[in-house]
Parts: sequence; structure tokens; C-alpha cells
Amino acid sequence: MKKILLLLMLTITFATSRSYATTWDEPWADKVIKDATSFVLAKVVATDEQRGITLQVIKTLGGQPLKDNLTITGFYLLHLCSTSAGHGPEFYTTPTDSCYFFIQQNKAGNYCIATPTTGYDYAENGNVRATFRHSYHQALAPVAVYEKTMTAIFNNYHGAPYDQAYISSFVKEQLSKKPAGFGEDEIHTFFLQHVALECVHHLKLNTGESLILPFLEDSKNFHNQVSAARAMAAFNTAGSKEALLKVIGDTTRRGFVQVMCVWSLGEMNAQSIKPQLEALVKHANEEEDDFGGNIMDPRICTDVPSVKEALESLIAKLG
Repeated sequence: MKKILLLLMLTITFATSRSYATTWDEPWADKVIKDATSFVLAKVVATDEQRGITLQVIKTLGGQPLKDNLTITGFYLLHLCSTSAGHGPEFYTTPTDSCYFFIQQNKAGNYCIATPTTGYDYAENGNVRATFRHSYHQALAPVAVYEKTMTAIFNNYHGAPYDQAYISSFVKEQLSKKPAGFGEDEIHTFFLQHVALECVHHLKLNTGESLILPFLEDSKNFHNQVSAARAMAAFNTAGSKEALLKVIGDTTRRGFVQVMCVWSLGEMNAQSIKPQLEALVKHANEEEDDFGGNIMDPRICTDVPSVKEALESLIAKLG
């Protein structure tokens, strides 16, 4: 059976005995969570690469209540880029004591996860290998923090209430600290700050951009910049737009970060800055960026547009 090697420094790579010819465009966590009908903690009882995953549900944290045993038999966000005869998309999970699943029950009554590589977060030793942004960019979060924050995100996307007092306190506590890096004495804080920034993005929290800007300006840490760029979408202010425009025009920034800034502007009322966007597109980077990783990874065709393409798309949307 193929094994999954999950690296906890916000990246994930697949080690297999054969080359992948079946590939797909991996969805972002936003879409995975929105399109799920249930968020559960379950035990993986068995996995058959072709037939599916057998789960024993421990508890439902959000959405449609599920219980007892059920079988995951398909995928609800799998968009294939290429296929190999006899080697279609397969199920990769391994038996474990606990794993969090985003499950969709489709019109036929069958249960699905998003893709073979996302829609589930493993728990072990009191922590969760958590996907708040994308399966390429995972964080190690304590179980208690993961359940509170991810349940809030799920409930918010599905129109249900969540513990606002806890979320507000957690986000303020983490983001009031200096942006952390990957050092042994910083990594725990780094992961918690990653979760907090992504909460601001998903929940559109009115924390004020002053808490986010130090992370957006953290030139030494790509991941802090990406999450901060996404979080800025929560603030439809002149200051937030100016900060994002500044990054888009900074030729020292990685295109990936700049695209996140463009996407955040796309979530705001950006009509007033259309002239600035049109000025930026003339000199914007035309090279596509990506998540990196192993070229044999089945998620290899996950699309990240060039900065120029992202700007042109936003300008067209503005009319």
C-alpha cells in the first residue's frame, strides 16, 4: 500500500513505489469546508485503495450529525488533470485512532471526501496535522485549538453560530506577539499564529489590520506573508487596500504572495482602486508560481496564476 509522508513544516510530499500519472487540481481549504455537509472526528477502521475508507464516527463537530460506521466511497471536489489506465484516483488514509474528516453526503446518499489528499486531518499525540489553507501548507495544532477554531470556521461557512469569545481571545493573543519563525523555540508559536491568521481570513474577523501588517511585512517568512495576505481580505479599508497594492508592486516579493494579495482585493470593494490595478498590470510578473514539492506529487497541476493573470482577472471582474 502506498504510504503518505506528512511533513509538519507546512508542506506535504508523497513517497510512492511508482510514478503518478493520475493528477488533480487540489482545492483550497475554503472550498473543502464550504462544500462539506459534516465535520466529524472518526477512527479509520480500514482503507481499500479502490473501494474506499471505512470509518467509525466518534463525534460530529459540525453540520449534519453522523454516527456509527460509514464508508467513504468517492470524492466531491476531484478535478482530474490527467489519468493513467488502471491507476485512477485512490484512497490513501491509513488506520488510525482518530482523524478529522470533512464529509459530503451526495444526492445518491453516498459519503465522499474532497480528494484523495485533502478533506481529512490526522490527529496524534495531542496534535492535529491541520489544513487551514491548503493541503500543501499544513500546520501542527493542539487538538483543543484545532477543534475550537476549525469548528468555528465550519459553522461560520454553514450559517451556524460559533464561540466568538474564544476565537477573539485566541486570535488577539497570538497575533499580538512578534511574528515567529521556524526555530526550535519559535515553531509552536508559528503554528498557532498560522491558525490565528487563517481564522481572520475565514471568519472575516474585525481585528483591525494593525495586527496583521507585521506578518505581511515579515520578509523572512513566506508562510507568514501568505496567511497575512489572505487575512487582509477581512478589512475593506483604504489602509488595507494600500498595503496590498504596495506588496503587489514590490518586485522583491514572491509571485505567490502577490497573487494572494490580488485575491484578497477581489473580496473587497476594489472599484475605487481600479486605476492603480491597471497601472500595476503593465509591469506585473508573467511567470506562474506554484506550491513546489515533489514533481511526482499527484497534486502537481494545482493552479496558481501569474501576478499579471490574477490582476487581469480582477480588473475584468470590476468591469
